[in-house]
Amino acid sequence: MRGGLGAVLVLVLSMVFCPSVAQAAPVASAAEAAGAGKKRPLSYRVFATREGLVGGVTANGHVIVERDHFVALPSRLGLSAQGSGERTVRVCADNGRCAYAPVWDVGPWNTTDDYWNAPRQTWAGLQRGKPQAQAAYESEYNQGRDEFDRAVLNPAGIDLADGTFWDALRLTDNSWVSVDFLWTGNAKRGTIVTGDGPVRLRAGTTGAAAEAGMAADTAQVPIQCQKRGQKVAGTVRTTNLWDRLAPGTWVSHAYVSVPAGARFPKC
Repeated sequence: MRGGLGAVLVLVLSMVFCPSVAQAAPVASAAEAAGAGKKRPLSYRVFATREGLVGGVTANGHVIVERDHFVALPSRLGLSAQGSGERTVRVCADNGRCAYAPVWDVGPWNTTDDYWNAPRQTWAGLQRGKPQAQAAYESEYNQGRDEFDRAVLNPAGIDLADGTFWDALRLTDNSWVSVDFLWTGNAKRGTIVTGDGPVRLRAGTTGAAAEAGMAADTAQVPIQCQKRGQKVAGTVRTTNLWDRLAPGTWVSHAYVSVPAGARFPKC
């Protein structure tokens, strides 16, 4: 045999260390590769109530208008500055619709109950993800009272402005919802820019696709990947790119502002 012992060793080593085609790992898509190592945001199921209070002023100075789009959480640690979506949540109802909305008010019930954090400001004895109002209502925690010594009459952990409640989620009554605290993840985000009301989310990359929910103006949304679809002239640009925010949830990139030079994988 030409090459002698060295050739034999090379052959043996190649048999040991080189996997066959059948053993080779599948190649990840660009979106999957980009998603590797991503930190998912904290997510909890909580009871949502409608805020109302049209004409009132929120904790960050916003004047509430009819069919407004924002949410309230019971701690200032979750509050965005006025006109900002630095603290944005994704709220999904059991009917399959989701809303992306900035946190512009403090409540319900408490003002120091950052139940999504660990450790939390107050009520250290409660498990992470359980609002104090829920514990008070369900199990008489703190004698069934909130931080102001009021009897807790429902287990609410989030308030929804009327537009988020009625239009984005199409709720008809206070309900249990799933809430993602988007700022606790590390996905690249873009900012919804409409200059007015919310933008409609779609189940596909066309305006004819089924409506999947709404994203409020100023909301900061995670962009998983992008795909070309229907061309849209929006408030930020005219483009045929669509951003996938979650499986089955798309928004035209025409309404999304991103940092200069930002790049996202193809879906």
